[in-house]
Amino acid sequence: MWSWELLGTDVYHLISAFIIYSMLGWLVESIYMSFCNKKITNRGFAKSPFCPIYGFGAVIGYFLLKPFSGNLVVVYFVGAIAATVFEFIVGKFMIKALGELWWDYNDKPCNYKGIICLESTIAWGFYGIIIVTFLHGKVMGFIDTYSTGYGVRACQIILCVVAVDYIIQLYKVLNVQIKEYRVKIADKYQSFKARWY
Repeated sequence: MWSWELLGTDVYHLISAFIIYSMLGWLVESIYMSFCNKKITNRGFAKSPFCPIYGFGAVIGYFLLKPFSGNLVVVYFVGAIAATVFEFIVGKFMIKALGELWWDYNDKPCNYKGIICLESTIAWGFYGIIIVTFLHGKVMGFIDTYSTGYGVRACQIILCVVAVDYIIQLYKVLNVQIKEYRVKIADKYQSFKARWY
């Protein structure tokens, strides 16, 4: 499986890049939000230093933007628009599936329902340029400094730890939602009962 090819790259390199980008995204956002909040802030959903939206966004973004790498203006605008659309889709899915959004742009100017904002859209374009011109090559070079056997084991361990972490956090979120739903149902029942009995 690790040697299968997808978009001209083997699965091992894709998964490794996904993990690295997920951890780098968590680090950059946590540092940024720690400065904004003036306290240490974990921007991940779970306890582990991992934000999969950055992993998916960077890997998909690289392959989307790579054909335009000769024109940085096109890379900027395609990256900004594509990442904003991706962020919006993920945000709407989270609201629908989990009942909450893990970020909030309501305090930012030019935002739409707190899910996307102009400031982030501008930043996504620059991130696209950084990924295409510099970062992806460095990430792939880092992946190649280790043997594939060692890298595969590291990927498996990291993904297992993250999976357990996310399962625990999802259980907590869904458990709270179920309890809140039960309370609402009980309140409605009591209200109905008070009116008719």
